[in-house]
Amino acid sequence: MDGAFGTARNAALAAPAWRRLRAIWRAGLPQPGSQAGANACFAIKCGVARYHGRRGIAALLLVAFTSLPAAAQTAGSVGPSGLPLPRYVSLKSDRVNLRQGPGTDYPTAWVYRRAGLPVEVIEEYEAWRKVRDSEGTTGWILSSLLSGRRTALVLPWELKPDAPRPQIALRQNDSERAAPVAMIEAGVIADIQSCDGAWCYVVIESFRGYLEQTKLWGVYQRERVK
Repeated sequence: MDGAFGTARNAALAAPAWRRLRAIWRAGLPQPGSQAGANACFAIKCGVARYHGRRGIAALLLVAFTSLPAAAQTAGSVGPSGLPLPRYVSLKSDRVNLRQGPGTDYPTAWVYRRAGLPVEVIEEYEAWRKVRDSEGTTGWILSSLLSGRRTALVLPWELKPDAPRPQIALRQNDSERAAPVAMIEAGVIADIQSCDGAWCYVVIESFRGYLEQTKLWGVYQRERVK
């Protein structure tokens, strides 16, 4: 180990364990303005999604992101809060900071500007939750900025820059042969009312209907939601 990273590590060896982790982690952060830290905001984070011709608009941010080394919490376990890990939650407001570590002294890695966006909680530390979004970005959010309200993104993996957004039918009941209620574009947020493991009953604006569970990000495969 050499360079700034090695120097920070050696200087921190006598410190308590949590200080050593923080010093080592911070030494490895990409510098602001570096190539490693330049990432463009895409539709999912910034809320650019359409249905029936409507668009959501939000800001573009350039960020550097590095996740904090932390003690692993086993998938399928129960976190310190008493709630299961992992689990899906949603953002409470149109401005939520994603931080590079569990505390306000850590830099902001991203600013989400889309209330209701689903994220997956994968770790807990005191009042902070480590989350992962549909694009795989991870970071820490204060738990008070998260809601237990279940939402899901429609086909986020189908979104491509400068390409038409695929659409799927919101159906009257849980059958592929059911009449469509509306055509829904990829990237739209659906409010989950219930899921039976195959279909979810959702609300999107003034529309209510059924979407196949496999076409949603924000609900686990075969998960039942009541």
